[in-house]
Amino acid sequence: MKVGVTAFQGDVEEHIITVERAMDSMGIEGRAIPIREKMVDVDALIIPGGESTTISSLMIKTGIFEEIKKIADDIPIMGTCAGCILMSKEVDYAVKTLELMDMEVERNAFGRQKDSFQCSLDIEGFDKPFPAVFIRAPLIKRVWGNCRVMAKIDNDIVMAKEDNKLALTFHPELTGDLRIHQYFLNML
Repeated sequence: MKVGVTAFQGDVEEHIITVERAMDSMGIEGRAIPIREKMVDVDALIIPGGESTTISSLMIKTGIFEEIKKIADDIPIMGTCAGCILMSKEVDYAVKTLELMDMEVERNAFGRQKDSFQCSLDIEGFDKPFPAVFIRAPLIKRVWGNCRVMAKIDNDIVMAKEDNKLALTFHPELTGDLRIHQYFLNML
């Protein structure tokens, strides 16, 4: 199995390490590979955080943007933080998104860098809370169609799933907890 991680910005290495640890824990043979200049054949894809307008621009420039749109129905895709923004159909500012999920996202909804935080998050289908790390995190303002909410903080949506797509406003790769990456691999 090959899991691609777009490698323009964000916690690329952390996602690679975490997904490979998740594969090992599940007895899956495979590896995670960075995707920088062109799309390669992968079984699943992760779009990490960073600055969404920069990532979008670089994905368009390299042609990876259109390649992702072509394969989006065929493989599981997980977006974290800025990756979540790029998967949404509607955003609160001018950025070209992949429009993969029926959701609206607000950038930096929890505040600036100094407002970053960690909390125990109840996630649908998980038997115990997940230690979610929020860094200049976006917020999923609403979902519609086949998109469903998987986790909230109070009334704020922070995780959603639609078919083979998973969007998180937080950073599971920074926790040491493999459950979200294991959940993602089980979507194959």
